[in-house]
Amino acid sequence: MKATLSILFILVSVVCFGQTKLSGRVTDETGEGIPGANVSIKDSYDGASTDVDGKFEFTTTDIGTKVIVITFVGYKNFEKEVQLNGSEVKIDASLKETINQLEAVTITAGAFGASDESRRTIFRAVDIATTAGATADIAGALNTLPGTQKVGESGRLFVRGGEGNEARTFIDGMVVLDAYSPSAPSTPSRGRFLPFMFKGTSFSTGGYSAEYGQALSSALVLDSKDKSEITRTDLGLLSVGGDVTHTQAWDKGSVAGKIQYTNIRPYFGLINQEMDWKDAPVSVGGSTAFRQQVGKDGMVKFFGNFSNSNFSLYNHDIDNYNLTQLYDLTNNYYYLNGFYRQSLNEKWSVRGGLSYTFNQNDSFIDADRIIESDKGAHTKIVFEGSLSDHVEVRTGAEILQRSYNQSFNPESAASFENNFTEVITSGFAEADVYANNKFVTRGGVRVEYNSLLNKASVDPRISMAYKTGEVGQFSLAYGKFRQSPK
Repeated sequence: MKATLSILFILVSVVCFGQTKLSGRVTDETGEGIPGANVSIKDSYDGASTDVDGKFEFTTTDIGTKVIVITFVGYKNFEKEVQLNGSEVKIDASLKETINQLEAVTITAGAFGASDESRRTIFRAVDIATTAGATADIAGALNTLPGTQKVGESGRLFVRGGEGNEARTFIDGMVVLDAYSPSAPSTPSRGRFLPFMFKGTSFSTGGYSAEYGQALSSALVLDSKDKSEITRTDLGLLSVGGDVTHTQAWDKGSVAGKIQYTNIRPYFGLINQEMDWKDAPVSVGGSTAFRQQVGKDGMVKFFGNFSNSNFSLYNHDIDNYNLTQLYDLTNNYYYLNGFYRQSLNEKWSVRGGLSYTFNQNDSFIDADRIIESDKGAHTKIVFEGSLSDHVEVRTGAEILQRSYNQSFNPESAASFENNFTEVITSGFAEADVYANNKFVTRGGVRVEYNSLLNKASVDPRISMAYKTGEVGQFSLAYGKFRQSPK
């Protein structure tokens, strides 16, 4: 009996001596306790959760050098190496907040947008199509937002303090030299691109990223859709025309093509117009889109768009209505855009592209003929990634070449031409610095050299934003913005 009691006493002593008590408190950076945090020994089942005050306590039979791990959603993991030898171990941990890119404040100083795709989709395609008065036009829908306004009947996107051509359009980061179809005097023009092409629309009425240049008042950034998932054919019939679209999809890619014809002459023949049309607008256009996934997360995109339109009308003299002047316009337009995106590693990625724009207006004013052509090519490469949880960096370079030619052939005088070529070489770098989920600063600089002016420029830009709650924030932006005259 005594032997049995001695053995039990020895076993209990060993067990008691082999147990280590761990206790402490888990707080945030302000000193407030974090309830529900998980505290455990790495590679062990021993652990506990913190109470409402952030305190915890548990025992373990593990001995030797071990790592204590403390985790909680929204905070960085905490790890600390301790010695377990039977004596009590006290651990007080302060967790640092993790910058959650979905919840963090976004750079929106004077802007409807943000720094990534998910947050800058201010208008879905269906929103644009159903906005009253927009008639499914991107610029028409954006003109309903505060900070924009309509100028006469141009229909172009206009921001306070600038003209319509000072709001530059970018598709997948590549510039579009003329994003609007031609229009007769005192009639609105429409954007050349349908809203259903795009998965995201970002628009700024104030400071915007140093990545985008040659836009004096604002930048309209459009992200095209990735590959289609289904094969389909669509037919559209309207009172003024029709279109046919076919999309062919496969495992990792798709291709789509569209042809559209619009003729509003029968409509204008039925309904009297205030304008004296000789031939109301007629247009034919088409587009094609190719998408192919490359590797695990790479993507190649190609987009092409063309259109031909013409109209003619009589302009009446403001003093004598019986005096008229015939104005006839034929427009030819082509736009090509190639884009590539690829991850380099877990933190860094590269993207780039090439775009080409051709726009020609062949017009007659009575018997005087004016032919204007504007051609431009844009190439860009961008590297972006994270230096840490608090710092995101974006840097790149680009070249924009533009050639303009005007041929004037008057009826009763000699012909002459005007032309110029401009090459703008640019580089930019900027960083988003997240102090926490409520305050972020974006600082950057853009350097440009204009061959036509033989002049270099350095344009600093900075934006700051503070999040006041779930639905509000304060924003501030400052910077230099420049654009060559049209």
